[in-house]
Amino acid sequence: METPLVTQKFTSESDYSALKRLKDVKFVLWTETVKIWKIALPVALTHLFQFLTNSSTSIYAGHLGDIQLSSISVSQGVLSSIYFYLLFGMSSALATLCGQAFGAGQIVSTCIYVQRSWIILTITCTILLPVYVYATPLLKLLGQDEEIADLAGTYSIQLIPHMFSFAIVFPTLRFLQAQSKVKVIMCIAFVVLLIQNGLLYMFIHVFGWGVTGLAMVSDIIGWLYALALVVYTIGWNKEEWSGFSWMAFRDLWAFAKLCLASSVMICLEQWYLTCIMLLVGLLENPVISVASYSICFNVQGWHFTLLLGINTAISVRVSNTLGMSQPRAAKYSFYVAMLESLLLGILFMTLIFLTREDFATIFTSSEDITLAVTELAYLLGITMLLNSISQVISGVAIGSGWQVMVAYINMACYYIVGLPIGIFLGFKQHLGVKGLWGGTMCGSILQILVLLLIIWKTNWTKEVEETAHRMRTWNIDNHHSEDVT
Repeated sequence: METPLVTQKFTSESDYSALKRLKDVKFVLWTETVKIWKIALPVALTHLFQFLTNSSTSIYAGHLGDIQLSSISVSQGVLSSIYFYLLFGMSSALATLCGQAFGAGQIVSTCIYVQRSWIILTITCTILLPVYVYATPLLKLLGQDEEIADLAGTYSIQLIPHMFSFAIVFPTLRFLQAQSKVKVIMCIAFVVLLIQNGLLYMFIHVFGWGVTGLAMVSDIIGWLYALALVVYTIGWNKEEWSGFSWMAFRDLWAFAKLCLASSVMICLEQWYLTCIMLLVGLLENPVISVASYSICFNVQGWHFTLLLGINTAISVRVSNTLGMSQPRAAKYSFYVAMLESLLLGILFMTLIFLTREDFATIFTSSEDITLAVTELAYLLGITMLLNSISQVISGVAIGSGWQVMVAYINMACYYIVGLPIGIFLGFKQHLGVKGLWGGTMCGSILQILVLLLIIWKTNWTKEVEETAHRMRTWNIDNHHSEDVT
């Protein structure tokens, strides 16, 4: 095996011994549980606060009217998801590099990575501008209801500043999460949520600005969050911030290719849900179909915030332990995270089954939409269980740098298997939203089975060697002294 990446002075941790007794299992279970949840809980709360900012927008839109709710849902579920998941996926390369570099003690390198990511993601947002400028004709071309398309397109143009804020937010989040600086992120997200709801009430109920008010609040909140993260990173996180460097402008194309390759895994998975949202809009009575599906999607998002906490925690644990040459720690972290995520999935599935007739009233007072949501509740509960498994696997993939391999698997499972089944059930068998969602679940189950088999067969010692090679390839410390400004 390669020489360990980390010197003893950087970390006093050592890898776990092989598990031979029940006492060893208990020790690993407790130790990893503490390490995972020290990261997962603050990150989960952060994502919950961020998701509630979107849910707050949907709630206010739902009480403006059914058309407004459906239009905002299409904008968030189709148009916004294009840039959100592309930028989020591109930042997953930064999660791999920063996590492994931080584990290996290459602190200066992580600062250069995040600056490069700011530049590349901002350029990406600029390239995506035509999609939002011409959102209305694009949605009509895709067969969406004309009234929904007009309002969704107008709203999306007003959200362009919000899109650019994510070019700063995502890299900064990945940089801080790799160092387990998650509590301060949580606090910032909570304060931003409070400010957002105050602005929503004022802009909608006091000023009466309607959908335009919703967009204005999103723009303000997006940049407030971005600036708060950057100020903390540069002003208070001085031990891990080495300063701005001209090296951020070097090798931009190579770094961009790495980011784009990494984004494919997440984009294929999440844009698949966007395809389902578009197909739902082609069903009979699209207002009811889109609104009921979007409510389920929002409720699923509340659970998803907790899973994203586990996803981030296992990603950080795997990347850090591989950087520290600890293959057993990486493997055992996965086992513990999977067990606990499954238990949470069962819990949330049970809650959905028990409240299936009531939870839709949070979003709407329409009896037709509430009834449609009740019929989808069982699919929602099962999806939550499947997501509990897939998000742990996704975290392992990001921490290990497997994004490209998983992208091919996602392509096959979702687009070659899941999507055709969903179209067949939804349109040919006239099962509507249930059929489209059922196809989604078929693709998810196949993906989970394939990736679980790959992880089971993984040689974690070899993964440490791959990490050593990756760190040598992207190491910047040797050039730091001549370039830092």
